[in-house]
Amino acid sequence: MAKDTKERILSAALDMFSQKGYAGTNIRELTASLGLAKSSMYRHFDSKEAIWNALLDEMTAYYEEHFGSSEHLPPVPDSPEDLVTMTMRLVTITVSDEKIVKTRKLLTIEQYRDERARDLATKHFLTGLTNMFSVIFRQMMDKGLLKENDPAMLAFAYTAPVSSLIHLCDREPQKTEEALKQAEAFSRHFVKVYGRS
Repeated sequence: MAKDTKERILSAALDMFSQKGYAGTNIRELTASLGLAKSSMYRHFDSKEAIWNALLDEMTAYYEEHFGSSEHLPPVPDSPEDLVTMTMRLVTITVSDEKIVKTRKLLTIEQYRDERARDLATKHFLTGLTNMFSVIFRQMMDKGLLKENDPAMLAFAYTAPVSSLIHLCDREPQKTEEALKQAEAFSRHFVKVYGRS
C-alpha cells in the first residue's frame, strides 16, 4: 500500500511538473489531487525537492528500459531496413508513451532552472542519442551493413533531424502523423546514402 501511494504521488507529480513546472507546482495541490493529507505525503517524501529527485530517478530508469542508451543498447540491426524499423519503433515510443512525453516536457521546462534537469535534457535530446547511435552504427559498419565512416558524425547527422521532429510533436501534436512520415522518409534516405545491400 505504501509503495502504491508513493507511485501515485510520483505519477501526479509528473503530471503537474510537466504542465506547471517545478515552481508552479505546490504540495497542497498535489496532495489534494490524490485525496491525501499533506502529512500523508510527508510520510513518503520529506520535501518537494525529494519528490523531484525521486521522479527524475524513476524516469531515467524508465527511459533506459523502454528506449535504450549506449549502455543499454536496443538490438543492433541486421540490415539497413532493420535500422529504419528500429528507428521508427523508438520514435513511436518516444512520441506516444505518456511518461516519456511528459518527462520530455518537464525537462524542457526545467532545464533552465535545475542543473540535473539540464544535464538530463542534454543527454536525452542530444548526447545520449548520439552516443547510442554511434555504437549502433559502428557495429553495423563492422557487420558490413553501413559504409565505413565516422560513426559519431553519422550518429549526430542521423539523430538531430529526428529529435527535432519529436520536439515538433510535443509543440504541435496535430502534426505527429506528418512528423512520423518525415522521420521514416529521412531514415530511408539515410539508408540509401550510407547503407550497403
